[in-house]
Amino acid sequence: MSTPCIEVKNLQKYFKVRNGFLHATDDVSFKIEKGKTMGIVGESGCGKSTLGRTIIHMHESTGGQIFYNGEDVTKVSHHELKELRTHMQMVFQDPYSSLNPRFTVEQTIREPLQLTHKYTKAQIDEEVTQLMELCGVEERLRLAYPHEMDGGRRQRVGIARALALNPEFIVCDEPVSALDVSIQAQVLNLLKELQQKRNLTYMFVTHDLSVVRHISNDIGVMYLGQMVETSESKELFVQPLHPYTKALLSAIPSTNIHSKQERIILKGEITSPINPKPGCRFAARCPYATPECSQPQHLEEVLPNHFVSCHRCKEINNL
Repeated sequence: MSTPCIEVKNLQKYFKVRNGFLHATDDVSFKIEKGKTMGIVGESGCGKSTLGRTIIHMHESTGGQIFYNGEDVTKVSHHELKELRTHMQMVFQDPYSSLNPRFTVEQTIREPLQLTHKYTKAQIDEEVTQLMELCGVEERLRLAYPHEMDGGRRQRVGIARALALNPEFIVCDEPVSALDVSIQAQVLNLLKELQQKRNLTYMFVTHDLSVVRHISNDIGVMYLGQMVETSESKELFVQPLHPYTKALLSAIPSTNIHSKQERIILKGEITSPINPKPGCRFAARCPYATPECSQPQHLEEVLPNHFVSCHRCKEINNL
């Protein structure tokens, strides 16, 4: 079996707050195979974006390990981090705020190439032209500023900038959530085309289950900083096993009256992510919770390549 492009083991990221530590990402483990897409879904504030930023070292991890192509890159020096940046990049959620308003399209794409000090001016000019063409940015926009373009074009420029150093792994942090629905499809198709052309590996962060179903090979479901279920995309939508995943999927709008399922309404208080107690953080809202759910639990393989963090999973699903 080939080495995964990205593997995280028991990854943690805590933030110091007044009353202790906010557990933004806690004991998260998964793998992303080369050339594949791992979708990370969950409600706002569950730690999806923090997870992506920690993997590419925009945040320093609190604990656990991060492996890139089998090499432990959890703790790296400043020099090693600069080299790692050429292999790992990020596409941000808001294409307006993530672009420098004083930079033209050309300057935005040129900057990462210039910072490496490895290319001549002629090589940089040629690469900028190729990246613009690859990402569908018209040549007439070469000297345009972000405020002169719509959201879709701005995001294409952001993608071109992320590709400038020819990375292998890209964290896509809600890259289409700020765009109109008609533009979302164009950007998603662009990302899929680029993946095929350059054998890219994606971690795709989103709260939109319809989007993640379209683009992902595998999906991880997060709740309050913890991964509660991971599986192949098709398997997850056909047979969700964790009670939280089932509630998420029940909220997807459907026009098919014959397959429309009843919406699961979650009740109860959301557990605080500040100094949380051991055990399932979903227990306070779970209709199947028992005293056993207060005990520590981790992802376990319930079905082939289908992992769930739930003491009562097999009982609930009659497995």
